[in-house]
Amino acid sequence: MKRPARAFPSYVHAVRDRYGQWHTYFRRGDVRVPLPKPLLGPEWWEAYRTASADYITGREPGQRSEIGAERVKPGTVGHAFVLYTASTKFRNELAESTQRWHFNILSHWRDQWGDRRLAHLQRRHVENALEGYADTPAQAGKFLKALRRMLQYCVGVGAIEHDASQGVKPPKHQETSYRPWTEDELSRYRRRHPLGSTARLALELLLGTAQRPSDVVRMGRGDVRGDAIYIKQKKTGWEGYVEFTDEALTAVRFVPTGNETFITTARGRAFGVDSFRNKFRLWCNQAGLPKDCHAHGLRVTAAVQMAEDGYTPHEIAAITGHSLIEVQRYTRRVDQVRLMRAGRAKTRAARAKTGTETVKPAAGIYKIGS
Repeated sequence: MKRPARAFPSYVHAVRDRYGQWHTYFRRGDVRVPLPKPLLGPEWWEAYRTASADYITGREPGQRSEIGAERVKPGTVGHAFVLYTASTKFRNELAESTQRWHFNILSHWRDQWGDRRLAHLQRRHVENALEGYADTPAQAGKFLKALRRMLQYCVGVGAIEHDASQGVKPPKHQETSYRPWTEDELSRYRRRHPLGSTARLALELLLGTAQRPSDVVRMGRGDVRGDAIYIKQKKTGWEGYVEFTDEALTAVRFVPTGNETFITTARGRAFGVDSFRNKFRLWCNQAGLPKDCHAHGLRVTAAVQMAEDGYTPHEIAAITGHSLIEVQRYTRRVDQVRLMRAGRAKTRAARAKTGTETVKPAAGIYKIGS
């Protein structure tokens, strides 16, 4: 028996036994779930979508999910949810962490609307759903973003004619952002954690490469090319080479050559992103730093330092992987101070030319950022 000519979807592994029979499994990471026969039949697809959804939400392999426990009717919200979360657009265009929170936030909405016809969804229904997040406006924005992406997918595959979320705006809220570290905070951290320590290595890599914690924990000697390191960002997929700063290069030289990654646990294993953030918080506490000193804040710090050193937005983006809009958001204050200084210098030059007396303030009376 020849292998089925029709291609299988992603993460399906097909094997043939000694009797010539084909068997298929959903395989992703350490998860291996057998799929029923006939191949590519209705039950096969249902089992595949269940296994994919279970993996995304972190359920135990083989545990029946709500999606597989009951058949959803075509044309309903529940059916659209199943199709979207098993689609290539969902799996390949979103980072794994984004898949998880999109799945979770949409599943709550599916629980309420699952049996209703998707074609009956109107703008007022979307706005009413947002009202349920009145106390958490940031979460409302995430819900709208995830829902809009699903509805646009449904329009694209012909399941509905229009996107009911079109024109709906998320509630306004004060967006939280990571602040840059001060020079004093950097000095206190370095005094507490000397070269050769994992804590110091983490700081120098975060600051010296200007990357996210999710990328720094995966860095190792295999990515190094001379005095630069190859990076493929986990969140955005951006890739390029970033030259180490002198401080980062010095810190890396203390890492044992046998380590797969630069930053490791006490047992020599690579950190997970969440466990690394927790550990870095502990290192900050040991240095007596305030609670708003975050690992991601060092990425902001690096961008601001580059702006202060005269880097152009394009040069900063070539290192951080940010879009130009994001770079300008990080460096807006630096640009404002630079322009303010230039303007004041012109005022003093003009007064000196006309002989107008000026009173110079005593040195150190004020300092930007104090």
